[in-house]
This record gives sequence, structure tokens and C-alpha cells, in this order.
Amino acid sequence: MTSSPSPLLTPLGSAGTAVEEDTDADLVSGVADPWVTIVWNDPVNLMSYVTYVFESYFGYPRVKAERLMTQVHKNGRAVVSSGGRERMEVDVQAMHGFGLWATLQESGARGVA
Repeated sequence: MTSSPSPLLTPLGSAGTAVEEDTDADLVSGVADPWVTIVWNDPVNLMSYVTYVFESYFGYPRVKAERLMTQVHKNGRAVVSSGGRERMEVDVQAMHGFGLWATLQESGARGVA
């Protein structure tokens, strides 16, 4: 059963979150981050604002931030970070603080890419 994201606003998480990129070494060794943060499309926020949030909070370069924003806009969602559950809870709360719809999910769960 798929649940829709909660649009509730929560306090802003810590800014400047460092997010590690998946590497081929992670795939070869079988080490994977068990949780992901998913940002969902909404009818309120401008694409430029979503790009700004990804750049300012996650520290992503503009090209990556725009690519993720495009995924959110066209596909309805994008995985924007991965890691331990507590870290992803902080990221979800931060996204809510910016007014974005976000949820966390186990990365092995069905439908997570």
C-alpha cells in the first residue's frame, strides 16, 4: 500500500548536511544506506525554490540540484539523500521546515530507486 506524503511542517533540521554519493565500491561490497529521504512534488513551491533548497541544505552543486528538482517535477518524487534512519529523519524534518513535502523510507522497500 502506498501512502501519500504528509504536508505537515516541522522544525527546521540542521543545515549543511553532508550527503555521501553512492559509489561503485558501495555496490560491489554490498554496503548500502538503509534509509532514503524522498521529496514529493507539490502544487505550491516553485522549481527554482526547490533547487535552492537542495543546494543550500544538502550542499549539492546546481547541476545535481536541478536534476533532482526535475525528477520531483516530472516523476512526482526524487530520492534526495540516503543514510541511517536518524539522519534521514533530520533531513525530512529539514525539508518540512523549508515547506517541501518529504518522507523517509527503507531503501530496500518496493518502488525506491
